[in-house]
Amino acid sequence: MNEKYLKISDLNTYIKTMFDENPYLNKVYLRGEISNFKNHSRGHLYFTLKDESSRINAVMFYSSAITLKFAPEDGMNVLVEGRISCYPAQGTYQIYVEKMEPDGLGNLYIEFEKLKAKLAKEGLFLPEHKKALPKIPKRIGIITAPTGAAIKDIISTIKRRFPICETILFPALVQGRDAAPDIVKQIKEADSGNYNLDVLIVGRGGGSIEDLWAFNEEIVARAIYEAKTPIISAVGHEIDFTIADFVADMRAPTPTGAAEMAVPTTTEINNMLNSYEIRLNEFVHNLIHKNKLRLDNITSSFILKNPLSLYELKEQKLDNFIDTLNNNIMKRIDNYKLILTNLKSSYILKNPLSLFEIKKEKLIYSEKTLYHNINNIIVKHNHTYQILLNTLKLVNPLSILDKGYSLVMKNEEVIKDSANLKEHDKIDITFAKGKIKAEVQEVLNNK
Repeated sequence: MNEKYLKISDLNTYIKTMFDENPYLNKVYLRGEISNFKNHSRGHLYFTLKDESSRINAVMFYSSAITLKFAPEDGMNVLVEGRISCYPAQGTYQIYVEKMEPDGLGNLYIEFEKLKAKLAKEGLFLPEHKKALPKIPKRIGIITAPTGAAIKDIISTIKRRFPICETILFPALVQGRDAAPDIVKQIKEADSGNYNLDVLIVGRGGGSIEDLWAFNEEIVARAIYEAKTPIISAVGHEIDFTIADFVADMRAPTPTGAAEMAVPTTTEINNMLNSYEIRLNEFVHNLIHKNKLRLDNITSSFILKNPLSLYELKEQKLDNFIDTLNNNIMKRIDNYKLILTNLKSSYILKNPLSLFEIKKEKLIYSEKTLYHNINNIIVKHNHTYQILLNTLKLVNPLSILDKGYSLVMKNEEVIKDSANLKEHDKIDITFAKGKIKAEVQEVLNNK
Protein backbone atom coordinates (compact mmCIF):
# COMPACT_ATOMS: atom_id res chain seq x y z
CA MET A 1 0.00 0.00 0.00
CA ASN A 2 2.79 2.45 0.92
CA GLU A 3 4.80 1.67 -2.22
CA LYS A 4 2.68 4.01 -4.36
CA TYR A 5 3.83 7.05 -2.32
CA LEU A 6 7.03 8.67 -3.60
CA LYS A 7 9.64 10.57 -1.68
CA ILE A 8 9.89 14.28 -2.40
CA SER A 9 13.50 13.84 -3.44
CA ASP A 10 12.53 11.08 -5.89
CA LEU A 11 9.88 13.31 -7.48
CA ASN A 12 12.23 16.28 -7.79
CA THR A 13 14.94 14.04 -9.22
CA TYR A 14 12.47 12.72 -11.82
CA ILE A 15 11.42 16.25 -12.76
CA LYS A 16 15.08 17.29 -13.04
CA THR A 17 15.66 14.34 -15.41
CA MET A 18 12.75 15.53 -17.57
CA PHE A 19 14.27 19.02 -17.77
CA ASP A 20 17.75 17.67 -18.54
CA GLU A 21 16.54 15.31 -21.29
CA ASN A 22 14.39 17.94 -23.02
CA PRO A 23 16.43 19.21 -26.00
CA TYR A 24 14.47 22.50 -26.12
CA LEU A 25 15.55 23.34 -22.56
CA ASN A 26 19.22 22.43 -22.92
CA LYS A 27 19.97 25.62 -24.87
CA VAL A 28 17.80 28.60 -23.97
CA TYR A 29 18.31 32.29 -24.89
CA LEU A 30 16.60 34.86 -22.64
CA ARG A 31 16.42 38.64 -22.41
CA GLY A 32 15.55 40.16 -19.02
CA GLU A 33 16.40 42.53 -16.19
CA ILE A 34 18.62 41.51 -13.25
CA SER A 35 17.07 41.74 -9.79
CA ASN A 36 18.04 40.46 -6.31
CA PHE A 37 21.64 40.10 -7.46
CA LYS A 38 24.03 38.38 -5.01
CA ASN A 39 27.71 37.66 -5.52
CA HIS A 40 28.62 34.65 -3.37
CA SER A 41 31.96 34.54 -1.58
CA ARG A 42 32.92 31.54 -3.72
CA GLY A 43 32.36 33.52 -6.93
CA HIS A 44 28.97 32.07 -7.90
CA LEU A 45 26.30 34.59 -9.03
CA TYR A 46 22.67 34.28 -7.91
CA PHE A 47 19.98 36.58 -9.28
CA THR A 48 16.49 36.82 -10.73
CA LEU A 49 15.71 37.51 -14.39
CA LYS A 50 12.44 39.34 -14.97
CA ASP A 51 10.37 41.11 -17.56
CA GLU A 52 7.14 43.11 -17.29
CA SER A 53 5.02 40.19 -16.08
CA SER A 54 7.19 37.26 -15.04
CA ARG A 55 10.48 36.20 -13.50
CA ILE A 56 12.81 33.20 -13.23
CA ASN A 57 15.61 32.33 -10.81
CA ALA A 58 19.10 32.20 -12.30
CA VAL A 59 22.52 30.98 -11.21
CA MET A 60 25.90 31.43 -12.90
CA PHE A 61 28.69 29.33 -11.47
CA TYR A 62 32.21 30.67 -10.99
CA SER A 63 33.61 28.76 -13.99
CA SER A 64 31.29 30.77 -16.25
CA ALA A 65 31.25 34.00 -14.22
CA ILE A 66 35.01 34.58 -14.62
CA THR A 67 34.49 35.03 -18.37
CA LEU A 68 32.25 38.10 -17.87
CA LYS A 69 33.62 41.38 -19.18
CA PHE A 70 31.30 43.53 -17.06
CA ALA A 71 30.06 43.69 -13.47
CA PRO A 72 26.42 42.60 -13.25
CA GLU A 73 24.16 44.52 -10.87
CA ASP A 74 20.49 45.12 -10.15
CA GLY A 75 18.59 46.95 -12.85
CA MET A 76 20.73 45.79 -15.76
CA ASN A 77 19.07 44.39 -18.86
CA VAL A 78 21.04 41.38 -20.05
CA LEU A 79 21.09 38.68 -22.74
CA VAL A 80 21.75 35.23 -21.27
CA GLU A 81 22.44 31.80 -22.72
CA GLY A 82 21.99 28.66 -20.61
CA ARG A 83 19.97 25.59 -19.78
CA ILE A 84 16.83 25.08 -17.74
CA SER A 85 16.92 22.50 -14.96
CA CYS A 86 15.43 21.74 -11.58
CA TYR A 87 17.11 22.28 -8.21
CA PRO A 88 15.96 19.14 -6.38
CA ALA A 89 16.70 20.42 -2.87
CA GLN A 90 13.99 23.08 -3.20
CA GLY A 91 11.91 21.69 -6.04
CA THR A 92 12.30 24.87 -8.10
CA TYR A 93 13.39 25.21 -11.68
CA GLN A 94 15.94 27.81 -12.74
CA ILE A 95 18.24 28.75 -15.57
CA TYR A 96 21.90 27.84 -15.29
CA VAL A 97 23.57 30.72 -17.14
CA GLU A 98 26.63 29.89 -19.20
CA LYS A 99 27.05 33.19 -21.07
CA MET A 100 25.77 36.70 -20.33
CA GLU A 101 26.22 40.13 -21.90
CA PRO A 102 24.64 43.55 -21.27
CA ASP A 103 21.49 44.52 -23.12
CA GLY A 104 21.19 48.12 -21.91
CA LEU A 105 20.03 49.26 -18.46
CA GLY A 106 16.65 48.81 -16.89
CA ASN A 107 14.39 51.80 -16.38
CA LEU A 108 14.88 51.80 -12.62
CA TYR A 109 18.63 51.65 -12.95
CA ILE A 110 18.59 54.53 -15.46
CA GLU A 111 16.51 56.63 -13.05
CA PHE A 112 18.89 55.70 -10.23
CA GLU A 113 22.00 56.80 -12.14
CA LYS A 114 20.34 60.00 -13.40
CA LEU A 115 19.32 61.12 -9.90
CA LYS A 116 22.67 60.08 -8.46
CA ALA A 117 24.52 62.23 -11.02
CA LYS A 118 22.19 65.19 -10.42
CA LEU A 119 22.58 65.16 -6.63
CA ALA A 120 26.34 64.60 -6.87
CA LYS A 121 26.63 67.67 -9.11
CA GLU A 122 24.73 69.71 -6.50
CA GLY A 123 27.23 68.58 -3.83
CA LEU A 124 24.85 66.54 -1.66
CA PHE A 125 27.39 63.70 -1.37
CA LEU A 126 30.43 65.81 -0.44
CA PRO A 127 32.27 64.76 2.76
CA GLU A 128 32.28 68.30 4.15
CA HIS A 129 28.48 68.11 4.52
CA LYS A 130 28.65 64.93 6.60
CA LYS A 131 27.92 65.33 10.32
CA ALA A 132 29.93 63.36 12.88
CA LEU A 133 28.17 60.81 15.08
CA PRO A 134 28.32 61.40 18.84
CA LYS A 135 30.52 58.92 20.70
CA ILE A 136 28.00 58.39 23.50
CA PRO A 137 24.41 59.03 22.32
CA LYS A 138 21.64 59.33 24.87
CA ARG A 139 18.65 58.97 22.55
CA ILE A 140 18.35 57.41 19.08
CA GLY A 141 15.47 57.71 16.63
CA ILE A 142 14.59 54.84 14.28
CA ILE A 143 12.61 55.32 11.06
CA THR A 144 11.51 51.96 9.64
CA ALA A 145 8.55 49.62 9.48
CA PRO A 146 7.11 48.91 12.97
CA THR A 147 7.17 45.18 12.24
CA GLY A 148 9.84 43.05 10.65
CA ALA A 149 13.38 41.97 11.28
CA ALA A 150 14.98 45.40 10.82
CA ILE A 151 13.44 47.09 13.89
CA LYS A 152 14.00 44.00 16.02
CA ASP A 153 17.66 43.77 15.00
CA ILE A 154 18.29 47.48 15.63
CA ILE A 155 16.63 47.60 19.08
CA SER A 156 18.13 44.30 20.28
CA THR A 157 21.62 45.37 19.17
CA ILE A 158 21.34 48.75 20.93
CA LYS A 159 20.03 47.20 24.15
CA ARG A 160 22.75 44.57 24.10
CA ARG A 161 25.62 46.98 23.40
CA PHE A 162 24.51 50.10 25.30
CA PRO A 163 21.39 49.48 27.38
CA ILE A 164 21.19 52.99 28.91
CA CYS A 165 20.52 54.53 25.47
CA GLU A 166 16.86 55.38 24.75
CA THR A 167 15.24 54.52 21.41
CA ILE A 168 12.20 56.11 19.76
CA LEU A 169 10.48 54.44 16.83
CA PHE A 170 9.00 56.61 14.08
CA PRO A 171 6.96 54.01 12.14
CA ALA A 172 6.97 54.52 8.39
CA LEU A 173 6.06 52.72 5.18
CA VAL A 174 9.25 51.43 3.60
CA GLN A 175 7.84 49.94 0.40
CA GLY A 176 5.26 50.99 -2.17
CA ARG A 177 4.00 54.18 -3.77
CA ASP A 178 3.31 56.04 -0.50
CA ALA A 179 6.57 54.99 1.20
CA ALA A 180 8.77 57.94 0.13
CA PRO A 181 6.39 60.72 1.35
CA ASP A 182 5.86 58.83 4.61
CA ILE A 183 9.62 58.48 5.18
CA VAL A 184 10.10 62.21 4.52
CA LYS A 185 7.32 63.04 6.97
CA GLN A 186 8.91 60.95 9.72
CA ILE A 187 12.40 62.39 9.08
CA LYS A 188 11.06 65.92 9.51
CA GLU A 189 9.15 64.92 12.63
CA ALA A 190 12.16 63.20 14.21
CA ASP A 191 14.42 66.17 13.28
CA SER A 192 11.99 68.80 14.61
CA GLY A 193 13.88 69.16 17.90
CA ASN A 194 10.99 67.94 20.01
CA TYR A 195 12.72 64.65 20.82
CA ASN A 196 16.34 65.73 21.48
CA LEU A 197 17.73 62.94 19.31
CA ASP A 198 21.48 62.41 19.02
CA VAL A 199 21.32 60.03 16.05
CA LEU A 200 18.65 58.97 13.55
CA ILE A 201 18.67 55.55 11.84
CA VAL A 202 16.70 55.34 8.57
CA GLY A 203 16.33 52.02 6.80
CA ARG A 204 14.76 48.64 6.25
CA GLY A 205 15.70 45.02 5.55
CA GLY A 206 16.79 43.56 2.23
CA GLY A 207 14.75 43.17 -0.94
CA SER A 208 14.77 43.71 -4.68
CA ILE A 209 15.54 47.06 -6.26
CA GLU A 210 11.80 47.65 -6.53
CA ASP A 211 11.34 46.92 -2.83
CA LEU A 212 14.09 49.39 -1.88
CA TRP A 213 13.05 52.07 -4.38
CA ALA A 214 11.54 54.44 -1.81
CA PHE A 215 15.10 55.13 -0.60
CA ASN A 216 16.08 56.13 -4.15
CA GLU A 217 13.49 58.93 -4.33
CA GLU A 218 14.76 62.53 -4.56
CA ILE A 219 12.46 63.81 -1.79
CA VAL A 220 13.93 61.28 0.65
CA ALA A 221 17.48 62.22 -0.32
CA ARG A 222 16.84 65.93 0.18
CA ALA A 223 15.10 65.35 3.52
CA ILE A 224 18.16 63.42 4.76
CA TYR A 225 20.51 66.14 3.49
CA GLU A 226 18.54 68.96 5.15
CA ALA A 227 18.22 67.20 8.53
CA LYS A 228 20.22 68.68 11.42
CA THR A 229 20.41 65.34 13.24
CA PRO A 230 23.19 62.95 12.10
CA ILE A 231 21.59 60.18 10.02
CA ILE A 232 22.74 56.61 9.44
CA SER A 233 21.33 54.95 6.31
CA ALA A 234 20.69 51.21 6.83
CA VAL A 235 18.91 49.97 3.74
CA GLY A 236 18.98 46.34 2.63
CA HIS A 237 22.04 44.15 2.72
CA GLU A 238 25.72 44.95 2.27
CA ILE A 239 25.53 44.63 -1.54
CA ASP A 240 22.52 46.97 -1.78
CA PHE A 241 23.21 50.65 -2.45
CA THR A 242 20.58 53.41 -2.57
CA ILE A 243 20.66 57.19 -3.00
CA ALA A 244 19.96 57.47 0.74
CA ASP A 245 23.29 55.73 1.42
CA PHE A 246 25.24 58.36 -0.53
CA VAL A 247 23.57 61.42 1.04
CA ALA A 248 23.41 60.16 4.64
CA ASP A 249 26.12 61.06 7.15
CA MET A 250 27.00 57.37 7.53
CA ARG A 251 26.10 54.25 5.55
CA ALA A 252 25.63 50.93 7.34
CA PRO A 253 25.68 47.62 5.42
CA THR A 254 22.69 46.33 7.42
CA PRO A 255 20.24 47.59 10.07
CA THR A 256 22.27 45.67 12.67
CA GLY A 257 25.43 47.39 11.42
CA ALA A 258 23.69 50.77 11.84
CA ALA A 259 22.95 50.00 15.50
CA GLU A 260 26.56 48.99 16.03
CA MET A 261 27.74 52.27 14.48
CA ALA A 262 25.32 54.33 16.55
CA VAL A 263 26.26 53.11 20.04
CA PRO A 264 29.41 51.84 21.69
CA THR A 265 29.57 48.72 23.83
CA THR A 266 30.05 48.90 27.59
CA THR A 267 33.47 47.34 27.01
CA GLU A 268 34.36 50.16 24.60
CA ILE A 269 33.16 52.73 27.15
CA ASN A 270 35.27 51.13 29.87
CA ASN A 271 38.27 51.00 27.56
CA MET A 272 37.74 54.63 26.62
CA LEU A 273 37.47 55.68 30.29
CA ASN A 274 40.58 53.67 31.13
CA SER A 275 42.37 55.35 28.24
CA TYR A 276 41.26 58.77 29.47
CA GLU A 277 42.41 57.89 33.00
CA ILE A 278 45.84 56.80 31.77
CA ARG A 279 46.23 59.89 29.58
CA LEU A 280 45.06 62.17 32.41
CA ASN A 281 47.48 60.57 34.89
CA GLU A 282 50.31 60.93 32.39
CA PHE A 283 49.41 64.55 31.75
CA VAL A 284 49.25 65.39 35.48
CA HIS A 285 52.49 63.51 36.13
CA ASN A 286 54.25 65.33 33.28
CA LEU A 287 52.87 68.67 34.46
CA ILE A 288 54.06 68.06 38.04
CA HIS A 289 57.47 66.92 36.78
CA LYS A 290 57.80 69.94 34.51
CA ASN A 291 56.85 72.37 37.27
CA LYS A 292 59.18 70.61 39.74
CA LEU A 293 62.09 71.03 37.32
CA ARG A 294 61.16 74.66 36.90
CA LEU A 295 61.04 75.12 40.68
CA ASP A 296 64.41 73.43 41.07
CA ASN A 297 65.90 75.72 38.45
CA ILE A 298 64.49 78.76 40.20
CA THR A 299 65.61 77.73 43.70
CA SER A 300 69.11 76.90 42.47
CA SER A 301 69.47 80.05 40.39
CA PHE A 302 72.27 82.51 41.15
CA ILE A 303 69.85 85.44 41.34
CA LEU A 304 67.71 83.80 43.98
CA LYS A 305 70.77 82.89 46.06
CA ASN A 306 72.33 86.34 45.54
CA PRO A 307 69.39 88.74 45.16
CA LEU A 308 71.63 91.79 45.70
CA SER A 309 73.59 90.93 42.57
CA LEU A 310 70.54 91.85 40.54
CA TYR A 311 70.47 95.31 42.12
CA GLU A 312 74.25 95.69 41.80
CA LEU A 313 73.94 95.15 38.07
CA LYS A 314 71.12 97.68 37.88
CA GLU A 315 73.12 100.15 39.97
CA GLN A 316 76.04 99.85 37.61
CA LYS A 317 73.81 100.43 34.60
CA LEU A 318 72.31 103.45 36.36
CA ASP A 319 75.78 104.91 36.97
CA ASN A 320 76.58 104.47 33.29
CA PHE A 321 73.36 106.21 32.32
CA ILE A 322 74.08 109.12 34.71
CA ASP A 323 77.63 109.54 33.38
CA THR A 324 76.39 109.50 29.81
CA LEU A 325 73.70 112.05 30.64
CA ASN A 326 76.18 114.37 32.41
CA ASN A 327 78.60 114.17 29.49
CA ASN A 328 75.86 115.06 27.03
CA ILE A 329 74.73 117.99 29.21
CA MET A 330 78.27 119.34 29.52
CA LYS A 331 78.82 119.07 25.77
CA ARG A 332 75.61 120.96 25.17
CA ILE A 333 76.61 123.69 27.66
CA ASP A 334 80.07 124.01 26.07
CA ASN A 335 78.51 124.42 22.64
CA TYR A 336 76.20 127.17 23.89
CA LYS A 337 79.12 128.90 25.66
CA LEU A 338 81.06 128.93 22.39
CA ILE A 339 78.09 130.39 20.53
CA LEU A 340 77.68 133.06 23.25
CA THR A 341 81.38 133.97 23.11
CA ASN A 342 81.22 134.37 19.34
CA LEU A 343 78.20 136.61 19.68
CA LYS A 344 79.86 138.78 22.33
CA SER A 345 82.99 139.23 20.24
CA SER A 346 81.17 140.10 17.05
CA TYR A 347 81.63 143.60 15.45
CA ILE A 348 77.91 144.16 15.19
CA LEU A 349 77.33 143.58 18.87
CA LYS A 350 80.19 145.92 19.82
CA ASN A 351 79.12 148.64 17.31
CA PRO A 352 75.35 148.29 16.94
CA LEU A 353 75.09 151.80 15.31
CA SER A 354 77.28 150.64 12.45
CA LEU A 355 74.53 148.31 11.36
CA PHE A 356 72.15 151.32 11.38
CA GLU A 357 74.57 153.47 9.33
CA ILE A 358 74.89 150.78 6.69
CA LYS A 359 71.13 150.46 6.42
CA LYS A 360 70.76 154.28 6.32
CA GLU A 361 73.21 154.62 3.43
CA LYS A 362 71.39 151.92 1.54
CA LEU A 363 68.09 153.68 2.19
CA ILE A 364 69.41 157.09 0.96
CA TYR A 365 70.81 155.46 -2.19
CA SER A 366 67.54 153.66 -2.82
CA GLU A 367 65.58 156.89 -2.27
CA LYS A 368 67.69 158.82 -4.79
CA THR A 369 67.42 156.01 -7.29
CA LEU A 370 63.65 155.95 -6.82
CA TYR A 371 63.24 159.71 -7.33
CA HIS A 372 65.42 159.59 -10.46
CA ASN A 373 63.45 156.74 -11.94
CA ILE A 374 60.13 158.40 -11.12
CA ASN A 375 61.25 161.67 -12.78
CA ASN A 376 62.36 159.82 -15.90
CA ILE A 377 59.04 158.04 -16.09
CA ILE A 378 57.10 161.32 -15.67
CA VAL A 379 59.14 163.08 -18.38
CA LYS A 380 58.74 160.15 -20.75
CA HIS A 381 54.98 159.94 -20.24
CA ASN A 382 54.54 163.77 -20.44
CA HIS A 383 56.27 163.79 -23.82
CA THR A 384 54.01 160.98 -25.00
CA TYR A 385 51.00 162.87 -23.67
CA GLN A 386 51.87 166.02 -25.66
CA ILE A 387 52.26 164.01 -28.86
CA LEU A 388 48.89 162.32 -28.35
CA LEU A 389 47.24 165.64 -27.45
CA ASN A 390 48.51 167.37 -30.62
CA THR A 391 47.40 164.38 -32.68
CA LEU A 392 43.97 164.54 -31.08
CA LYS A 393 43.67 168.26 -31.86
CA LEU A 394 44.48 167.65 -35.49
CA VAL A 395 41.72 165.07 -35.87
CA ASN A 396 39.17 167.00 -33.74
CA PRO A 397 36.23 167.96 -36.01
CA LEU A 398 35.42 170.99 -33.85
CA SER A 399 38.82 172.60 -34.30
CA ILE A 400 37.60 174.14 -37.61
CA LEU A 401 35.21 176.32 -35.60
CA ASP A 402 38.22 178.35 -34.45
CA LYS A 403 38.42 179.67 -38.04
CA GLY A 404 34.94 181.28 -37.90
CA TYR A 405 32.82 178.38 -39.02
CA SER A 406 29.76 177.19 -37.11
CA LEU A 407 27.85 173.88 -36.77
CA VAL A 408 24.08 173.78 -37.48
CA MET A 409 22.06 170.89 -36.01
CA LYS A 410 18.42 169.99 -36.04
CA ASN A 411 17.15 167.35 -33.66
CA GLU A 412 20.80 166.50 -32.88
CA GLU A 413 21.54 165.83 -36.55
CA VAL A 414 24.08 167.89 -38.49
CA ILE A 415 22.48 169.94 -41.33
CA LYS A 416 24.62 169.88 -44.44
CA ASP A 417 21.97 171.05 -46.94
CA SER A 418 19.51 173.94 -46.54
CA ALA A 419 16.98 171.83 -48.38
CA ASN A 420 16.69 169.81 -45.20
CA LEU A 421 15.22 172.88 -43.43
CA LYS A 422 11.96 174.72 -43.74
CA GLU A 423 10.52 177.88 -42.23
CA HIS A 424 10.04 177.98 -38.48
CA ASP A 425 12.31 174.92 -37.88
CA LYS A 426 14.11 175.05 -34.53
CA ILE A 427 17.88 174.69 -34.97
CA ASP A 428 21.02 174.67 -32.73
CA ILE A 429 24.08 176.65 -33.87
CA THR A 430 27.44 175.84 -32.27
CA PHE A 431 30.36 178.35 -32.51
CA ALA A 432 33.97 178.03 -31.52
CA LYS A 433 32.88 179.50 -28.24
CA GLY A 434 29.29 179.13 -27.20
CA LYS A 435 26.02 177.79 -28.65
CA ILE A 436 22.61 179.37 -29.56
CA LYS A 437 19.11 178.17 -30.45
CA ALA A 438 17.45 179.82 -33.49
CA GLU A 439 14.41 179.60 -35.74
CA VAL A 440 14.52 179.49 -39.54
CA GLN A 441 12.74 182.53 -41.07
CA GLU A 442 13.36 181.74 -44.72
CA VAL A 443 15.06 178.99 -46.70
CA LEU A 444 16.96 180.34 -49.67
CA ASN A 445 17.61 178.43 -52.89
CA ASN A 446 20.73 176.31 -52.81
CA LYS A 447 21.88 177.93 -56.00
